[in-house]
Amino acid sequence: MTKILVTGGAGFIGSNCIHYLLNKYEDIEIVNYDVLSYGSNLENLRDVEKDKRYKFIKGDIADREKLEEVIKSEEIAYIINFAAETHVDRSISSPLSFINTNVVGVATLLEMARKYDIDRLVHISTDEVYGDIVEGSFKEGDRLSPSSPYSASKASADLIVKSYVRTYGIDAVITRCSNNYGPYQFPEKLIPKTIIRALKGLKIPVYGTGKQVRDWIFVEDHCRGIDLVLQKGSKGEIYNIASNEEKENIEVVRKILAYLGKNEDMIEYVEDRPGHDVRYSLNTEKIRNLGWKPVYNFDEGLKYVVEWYVKNEWWWKPLINDKVLHPTPWKLKW
Repeated sequence: MTKILVTGGAGFIGSNCIHYLLNKYEDIEIVNYDVLSYGSNLENLRDVEKDKRYKFIKGDIADREKLEEVIKSEEIAYIINFAAETHVDRSISSPLSFINTNVVGVATLLEMARKYDIDRLVHISTDEVYGDIVEGSFKEGDRLSPSSPYSASKASADLIVKSYVRTYGIDAVITRCSNNYGPYQFPEKLIPKTIIRALKGLKIPVYGTGKQVRDWIFVEDHCRGIDLVLQKGSKGEIYNIASNEEKENIEVVRKILAYLGKNEDMIEYVEDRPGHDVRYSLNTEKIRNLGWKPVYNFDEGLKYVVEWYVKNEWWWKPLINDKVLHPTPWKLKW
């Protein structure tokens, strides 16, 4: 049995990836290593917790002693690193925790990969490391120009990963993905936040003019890309993953309201957050040449997600509070 350590596996993308891998492969064992911070939720994995191929261990990737104990005792062969602080608004008000997890934590993982000769480490990054782009799309070799403490911490981690490949020869690859959406996404993110506030009859906050453009990918399509890179990606390479379906934020909000049968007068334009990127766009030729392409289009994926949140109030209701649903969370102290 191949043993995979999935760090941050109780979070949104990590938990979806665990579901995907366990459903696809019979001959793997997954160790989910997660500190269980605000964005993590073991309820995401309720349906696999009794699977003999799955194990959860609570721990911080920046805790070298605990991490080493797990990698050694579990005889880990592969690592997929999702563990990260990811919410831009929180990074603006509380940046230090992002630096600890996203930079120090990744360096600690790399040290373990070096010491225990891990077969491959897949580091999950973000399109935000490139900054924004008015026209065209970023390729993997383009310069990094992060705009927020969050994206700067992720860019720093990417550079450290690359340095360990070159200096120590470890087998690591990096994926940079566009905006994900899907089931189990923490309620402070745009799509679930819009759905939940609409269901509760609250105004829907939209930053600035709402004209910011994002490329949206259904989370399972992202997981398929990660799996492909784990299997067939080239050592030391970076792979952009995106569906190439760009939408303005205001368009996404309007589609959600339409699916829910709500009036657009629920929309409330609020003060934009500092350093808000205008547009993200990724060139995905490299991973498509490996054989990947998205399965879900945005309209069908979004409709599925809206229905999922409507049907699964039991999951999101315990997670929401005034801070999580706040119209301008970047102004808060977390």
